[in-house]
Amino acid sequence: MLEQFFFNLWQIFLDLSPSLLLGLAIAGLLYAYLPTNFIHNGISQPNLSSVWKAALFGVPMPLCSCGVLPTALALRNEGASKGATVAFLISTPQTGVDSILVSASLLGLPFAIFKVIAAFVTGLLGGILVNKFTLHVEHSVPIISRNAVIETHYQRLRRAWRYALFDLLGAIDLWILGGILAAALITTLLPPDYFANQAWSQGGLGMLAVLLISIPLYVCTTGSIPIAASLIAAGMPTGTALVFLMAGPATNLATIGGVYRVLGAQVLVIYLSIVISMSILFGLGFDFVLFKTVPITMQHGHTPSLIAMISTVFIVGILLFLEGRRLQQRFSNQANLSMSNLSMSNLSRSNLSIKVVGMSCNHCTNRVQATLESFEAVESAIPDLATGIVQIQGENLDPQSLIQAVEQVGYKASL
Repeated sequence: MLEQFFFNLWQIFLDLSPSLLLGLAIAGLLYAYLPTNFIHNGISQPNLSSVWKAALFGVPMPLCSCGVLPTALALRNEGASKGATVAFLISTPQTGVDSILVSASLLGLPFAIFKVIAAFVTGLLGGILVNKFTLHVEHSVPIISRNAVIETHYQRLRRAWRYALFDLLGAIDLWILGGILAAALITTLLPPDYFANQAWSQGGLGMLAVLLISIPLYVCTTGSIPIAASLIAAGMPTGTALVFLMAGPATNLATIGGVYRVLGAQVLVIYLSIVISMSILFGLGFDFVLFKTVPITMQHGHTPSLIAMISTVFIVGILLFLEGRRLQQRFSNQANLSMSNLSMSNLSRSNLSIKVVGMSCNHCTNRVQATLESFEAVESAIPDLATGIVQIQGENLDPQSLIQAVEQVGYKASL
């Protein structure tokens, strides 16, 4: 059985790696070549135009479930309407260029297209309802314009490369690896017709069961695709797997808390209602329209192409490098913190610790660190992902201002 597990693991890597690499490359180019204020323009008004633009642009954006929340809240702080913010928040984590290509590779092109349409329509309806029912409390916030930095093509490509492999993949690598391991385990342990013989997994009951698991759980959209593919191969209805891929990435406890704190209880109720209802509706719709004519199976054992082999070796190498760099950074941070504490004992400076809830990856810790170190009084801010503790050093630190700044970017903080 162990041999079969590693065989399935290798086959899933071969299926996923080429599409993942291509998606990361496209994501990096979008990041490097799109103007900084591209998405900010035209989404400040509480109208249909702002909502569909935000939903449409959110579909290809390569942001994971934890990365989309700070980005959406930053858009809100810079002038986006509530409806546009919610549309972006719903449509973005369900898709992304990387997950679209991986979906097409593992689940088929019709499934990938259907999922893109579902994400856009769900985000659009969510934004429209938020504008309709919260228009009376909408406030106009001036959009901040930034001066463009002139870069050469070499500089842009280098920035694209770094963003794709270190920022984007570095934010979701553990979730992708976890998804691949879970998919290989499911494929190894469950027979092909397991879920087909389980009454609870069929129809609306199975979708409700998947919803109860998906809503509070953090699920990375790209990392969850191999899991969905293995569940479908084990007999789970494709529509039920679609519910998992829609509701899981769009909801988790951190997102629910962030929406409530920044946009209010009314918007949160609309947000969850739309995600839940549209997930079930599109799940039923997929089973009714496409599943009978487009069967989806996980087919292993074929001879891998040279591109698949090279892509897999490259992806595995990058994943190992990222994990090694993560361990090195943690040891370095601990050493720097010990030296800083020793130095602080001899200087009349402040040393403050705050607890941050909601950090789930390096993208989160980098954002919290950048937010805190933007204060002139802060000399250094060292977040620890495992504990959620951020050690802050500087002169005349104002704890309440620092906590407020962290909460404005989508996390919960306290002394």
